[in-house]
Amino acid sequence: MSKLPTPREMERAVLARDTSYDGVFFVAVRTTGIFCRPSCPARKPLTKNMEFYASVREGLFAGFRPCKRCRPMDTDGKPPHWVNQLLEKVERATSERVTDADIRKMSIDPARARRYFLKHYGMTFQAYCRGRRMGQALRQIREGAGLDDVAIGQGYESLSGFREAFTRTFGEPPGRSRSADCIVTSWVETPLGPLVVGANVEGVCLTEFTDRRMLEAQFVTLRKRFRCAVVPGDNEHLEQIKDELARYFAGKLKDFKVPLVYPGTPFQRSVWDGLLRIPYGETRSYEALACAIGCAGAQRAVGRANGLNRIGILIPCHRVVNKNGQLGGYGGGLWRKHFLLDLERGLAPSPNPPAPAGKVNGPAHPDGLFCGSR
Repeated sequence: MSKLPTPREMERAVLARDTSYDGVFFVAVRTTGIFCRPSCPARKPLTKNMEFYASVREGLFAGFRPCKRCRPMDTDGKPPHWVNQLLEKVERATSERVTDADIRKMSIDPARARRYFLKHYGMTFQAYCRGRRMGQALRQIREGAGLDDVAIGQGYESLSGFREAFTRTFGEPPGRSRSADCIVTSWVETPLGPLVVGANVEGVCLTEFTDRRMLEAQFVTLRKRFRCAVVPGDNEHLEQIKDELARYFAGKLKDFKVPLVYPGTPFQRSVWDGLLRIPYGETRSYEALACAIGCAGAQRAVGRANGLNRIGILIPCHRVVNKNGQLGGYGGGLWRKHFLLDLERGLAPSPNPPAPAGKVNGPAHPDGLFCGSR
């Protein structure tokens, strides 16, 4: 579970309407039954009536409604202003270390930056900075740049220091990495909350909501599966998927064209390939999907493979439902599954979907895991 600031710190942020905490936590008010951003302009609640949550998802599942004034479900494609300041500083100072002292000079608490980046990017701010520098170094090396030039360009005083940092990140020294690959990751806002997207040179290999409790473990899985490092950055596939996701959520795109990379067992691949064959706006039962891939009676195994999908939305595991037509399970929350299916049916889903009643994932079901939960 994401670590929140102290209650006193969150209470102060709410009472001060501190925008720098937007995205770090959400505040719910027991007496009104709504949850808000910390900077909400509505009347300030009494501290005794406040409850705090690390994500929109947690607030919804606790039974609170999104505030109509600050609209915590809405996104604008950008992280909070103070986070954007940090990201811009990293991009401007790619060859320099950004220290805690540098962060404090920007009137930002390093501990706050650590919490936010760990929650939304799966790594601390300092790890993000190191990963960004190493990702750029790998790209330069693959393009034929000399090791001395790369080391100096990334702010290292010695080649040995650069070689040690590079090897720690990628598992092999820079001299052996001219043909190496890595997974670069970025952050995309959607009406359902922010997504972490990842891609290597072949295509997209990850789309996960950032409120997943096991996001760090997912990065570990990616490193093992692809045998390469996961670093912040961008490439042509990420640029393409950002554009395609924007058009998808606007109802203007039905088929994703970006290449996908999803290694797995032969059975898992057959399930994921079967998911890709379910047309936009339609659904299939687990039983029908099992039959479609030539494994009649294996619906539970199909459900487990469905739950291991690491590329949510693009590989549409949300289009699989129970045989009786009920939505079944979805680890990202049934409200997200409902939203996606309504979107694809042209039903104009509400930007503030209601929290589901009862258990988060409904009745027990083989797809009780969120896509990519392992």
